[in-house]
Amino acid sequence: MARTEKGDALDALIFAIFKANGRLIRGGEALSKDLNLTAARWQILGAIDVNPRTVAQIARHFELTRQGVLWAVQGMIRDGLVELIRNPDHRRAKLVQPTVHGRALFHEVSQRQRKWANELAEPFAVADMDAAAILLMKLAAAFAPEQDAD
Repeated sequence: MARTEKGDALDALIFAIFKANGRLIRGGEALSKDLNLTAARWQILGAIDVNPRTVAQIARHFELTRQGVLWAVQGMIRDGLVELIRNPDHRRAKLVQPTVHGRALFHEVSQRQRKWANELAEPFAVADMDAAAILLMKLAAAFAPEQDAD
């Protein structure tokens, strides 16, 4: 079966997303390399910056596997970035919260990221970026519409 014009356009969009994602991850890791934060660790710290969450909640938030998040969290515990605390809503599922050291690293890399984002965004129109974000959210919903019904 031949691809339609819309199918070709979607294929090109998906390729562009993959390419941009790879570059965003490398750029983010360059911002935090001296802080010993990978993109995954940075994401986890961001997910728990305001409120502690369980590993499963963090995984659902980013649509990652629970096992992958658990592996990263275990390394972060060993490195003193996060700690597990009692969860009043669940006897076995502990909450992950940043340590003082983890919170300081997250805030440092967040400062760097704001500067980086401001510089990177400069040549683009806000309306174009807003439209792109809306399109990407629609695309995400098309892949799993039942998940976005929550």
